Amino acid sequence: MRTSLVLAVSAALVAGTALGTAPAAQAVETAGSPGIRFVDIAGEGGTVLKANVIAPAGAAPGARLPLIVLPTSWAMPQIEYLVPARKLADAGYVVVSYNSRGFWQSGGEIETAGPKDVADASKVIDWALANTAADPDRVGMGGVSYGAGISLLAAAHDPRVKAVAALSGWADLIESIYSGRTQHLQAAALLGGAGALTGRPGPELKEVLGDFLSSNLAKEEDMIAWGRKRSPVTHLDRINANGAAIMLGNAWGDTIFPPNQYASFYEKLTGPKRLEFRPGDHATAELTGLFGLPNDTWANAQRWFDRYLKGADNGIDREQPVQLKSRSTGGYEGYPDWKSVHANQREFDLGGTQRVWANVDSGANGGVTLLTNALDQFLRTPPVVSVPLLPRAFAGVWQSERYDAPQRVRGTVKVHTTVASTKESGTLVAYLYDVGPLGVGKLVTNAPYTFHGKAPGQPFGVDLELFSTAYDVPAGHRLALVVDTVDPLYIEHNPTGAQLTFSSPAADPSYVSVPLRKE
Repeated sequence: MRTSLVLAVSAALVAGTALGTAPAAQAVETAGSPGIRFVDIAGEGGTVLKANVIAPAGAAPGARLPLIVLPTSWAMPQIEYLVPARKLADAGYVVVSYNSRGFWQSGGEIETAGPKDVADASKVIDWALANTAADPDRVGMGGVSYGAGISLLAAAHDPRVKAVAALSGWADLIESIYSGRTQHLQAAALLGGAGALTGRPGPELKEVLGDFLSSNLAKEEDMIAWGRKRSPVTHLDRINANGAAIMLGNAWGDTIFPPNQYASFYEKLTGPKRLEFRPGDHATAELTGLFGLPNDTWANAQRWFDRYLKGADNGIDREQPVQLKSRSTGGYEGYPDWKSVHANQREFDLGGTQRVWANVDSGANGGVTLLTNALDQFLRTPPVVSVPLLPRAFAGVWQSERYDAPQRVRGTVKVHTTVASTKESGTLVAYLYDVGPLGVGKLVTNAPYTFHGKAPGQPFGVDLELFSTAYDVPAGHRLALVVDTVDPLYIEHNPTGAQLTFSSPAADPSYVSVPLRKE
């Protein structure tokens, strides 16, 4: 029932987004803007890809212009990028946007960024070089979500790609929707429902999604192998060898592609690179730019292309390459690398022993995919709980001391604890809250953890990274770690009647490590 509800909501969300984009695209066309045409491009195996081309007006005959290829997002029609593409064309780029195979009017079946999708990207580049004024030595790719992932994969397989702007994408598909060995239910159901609504899922995708949502552990290794093939981090050596300049942008609260996996990938890149994190959920940081409104993400993406496709001396390569925007203040902070974000750590103990019964939602949860973190982005209203009223039979609670000065949380909070279960399998979800004087806790971050094959009653260590964030805890507040066993965002694996015990052995104390910004 829960999965069906998520699928229905997902369909409505995607349909609303698609319809909301259409008026903007219509406005571009009816305004008489020159240089827009709709074309069919033969993708891998001759599959027809519906595309549009936007070229600068008044380009000199015989001029060679930089090319940007934009694959569409998952479930979005080919008009998705017309507004930002028009801006890029006005800046001197030939822009080709195409509907990814299996969606809308493009042919084929949904391959989920498989080899055919990667080959399609190269076919689109081939077509653009043969049919437009595109310069073969100045090719860039980019896009949001699915378009971001395909662009990164294309940079690994096609050395012609010199610059990438991958916005709200993924580098590691497994760490995105199966982090902590836990299925991200709402994320997977949204993708599956949106794909069924707007496209033609292939048999492989149907099988993998079915096994994933049904928790078929017998197929776990197969599912992981399927995801690894579609993860840019798997092809990291080729990406680095080709040397494309890569800009990564994501939201702190992205419930489909959480920020940790992007940050880890960024650190491994050896070419020109940039990492930007902002408040919001999946693709909400880029949304206003699709309608032509001021948008930092799209503005920096154009600056990135200007620098690495045009050679413009615009200073973006001299800025601090890691740019973070706090959920609390809205201001940008620059860092030389991701590890510098974590340079200042502060711990608080998870002392004593606490036992919780599984299978009951304590009231602590991470919210609803796309909705909750979008509200936090625009209204600064994260999910809240009354920490003193959380039922201790179903939630473990530990609190820090009250802080005299603001605690500016930046980066990845880490939890280390010892767990024993009465059953061999189980799921726990850890939440970090900012707790005010009245005991009201505002969610800072969370993450799930699932275990299988453990001996009942036998303690084992757990190390869990919560989803990276940037959040300011006011002076006079404290931090609280809450652990329960049920969250609507995730599939839980707690057998009926299971009980979890959290302890802090003297030889291996339990703690929370919180990264803080250096003042």
